[in-house]
Amino acid sequence: MNTQRRAAALLAAASAAIAGLFLGGCADGSSDAKSPPEKTVGTTVSRTPNAQHAEAVDAYRAMWGDLAAAAQTSDAKYPRLEAHASGEALELLRYMMTQDRKKDVVTKGQLRLDPVAEKRDATTVVIRDCADATDWLHYANDGKREDDVPGGHHRVDATVRQQHGAWTVERLYIDRVGTC
Repeated sequence: MNTQRRAAALLAAASAAIAGLFLGGCADGSSDAKSPPEKTVGTTVSRTPNAQHAEAVDAYRAMWGDLAAAAQTSDAKYPRLEAHASGEALELLRYMMTQDRKKDVVTKGQLRLDPVAEKRDATTVVIRDCADATDWLHYANDGKREDDVPGGHHRVDATVRQQHGAWTVERLYIDRVGTC
């Protein structure tokens, strides 16, 4: 019972923290609505991690790529979500997609990442990132922006763990707009 309460509390806290990113939409700071970018969601990285843990950072980037693909249709059951996320992180990603589906919105655009491995050991890497979701926006089915709420940069903390030879993101925290 305590495990269920803890999981629910963590999920609720994480969901509240990401509300500005995924539920409020992101914009370039202007109040003018933009048409959806033609390019599909992608990720870019400007820094490379310590070579010793490059695989962990690659798994982190791949998790975001999987989420970006799922977000194009708000598909909580997108099969690739399990490829690079597990535990609380996977629950959070599925929750975000479920909420977007309920709101009948999809996410399009470009997400820019800048991950840095800060703390590491042989099987665990803690990654800090400043995700730039300025151009990764919510759109309704009619192709119009969901809203004009400005967005931008979000601090992201992730714990990536190696199990059975594969790295997966186990914990994920996405802070509000303007935290990096």
